[in-house]
Amino acid sequence: MADKVLIYSRFPKSMMARFAERFELLDTGGKPAREVFPADELGGIRALLTAGGSPLGGEAMDLFPKLGAIVCYGTGYDGVDLKAAAARNIAVGHSPGANAASVADIAMTLMLATTRRILVADQYVRSGDWAASKQSPMMRPQAGMPGRRIGVYGMGEIGRKIAARCAAFESEVGYFSRTKYDLPYQYFPSLEALADWCSVLMIAVRAGVETQHVVNADILRRLGADGHVVNISRGSVIDEKALVAALTDKTIAGAGLDVFEKEPHAPDALTALPNVVFAPHIGGHTLDSHVAMQNCVLANLTAFFEGKPLPYAVKSA
Repeated sequence: MADKVLIYSRFPKSMMARFAERFELLDTGGKPAREVFPADELGGIRALLTAGGSPLGGEAMDLFPKLGAIVCYGTGYDGVDLKAAAARNIAVGHSPGANAASVADIAMTLMLATTRRILVADQYVRSGDWAASKQSPMMRPQAGMPGRRIGVYGMGEIGRKIAARCAAFESEVGYFSRTKYDLPYQYFPSLEALADWCSVLMIAVRAGVETQHVVNADILRRLGADGHVVNISRGSVIDEKALVAALTDKTIAGAGLDVFEKEPHAPDALTALPNVVFAPHIGGHTLDSHVAMQNCVLANLTAFFEGKPLPYAVKSA
């Protein structure tokens, strides 16, 4: 009999196909588990698969008295209460670095799109304004990448790949993270110092209580009128109200966002602005990234059911 795995979050069925070949999946479709499956069936669940950002606290864990493993699809695990899991001897796993290259690529895409005003340029052509030689203040020359100061906030797997890509564009790269690493980039002792120095702030920090709204009005002001912010981390890291104000009154020049505070809803105050480029949280949404993330999930689940430690365990759990 195949081992049972509860699918706690809502996932496309195509993304679960490989898991279904190895395990018996109980798919909640993103609904509360108690509304989909009877209590006696939930009582036997030993492992569940979740999206890292989905809230999963101690009360929810208690619905599954035999639960021994929570496996996150992707690198993030900010929705999981790690202390509650540890108190219940529940191992937590994820897919560290599996989508780092794809997320770094979307970060670069958003940075180039906002700094070079690609969407504005696209509309300039489509509208016929270019053919009509109509002047547009939004089409003024912008600074290029060589010599531009790029600040990377968070120097994990994704942050390092962003930094390497920026360096290849002949930009100066600086970073701030909790740890100073032996890297060929300038280290700054605080986020404030990094924001004072750079003209583009790339947010690649892991989400958590300590980073909630850490990119606030003060940090945005420090970026300056020619500054841009790019967020491929979690929407919670930026104070969205402060961001709207900074973009509206031109405290900063623009933003590129792949994540939002309340997904899948981007606030109207943001989407109405012409100096923002959006993506619907697709940073890690590439074929190769999904294969890599699924490999980590399969390895974690297989190890758990074989009584072995998770090979991709969350270290702080």
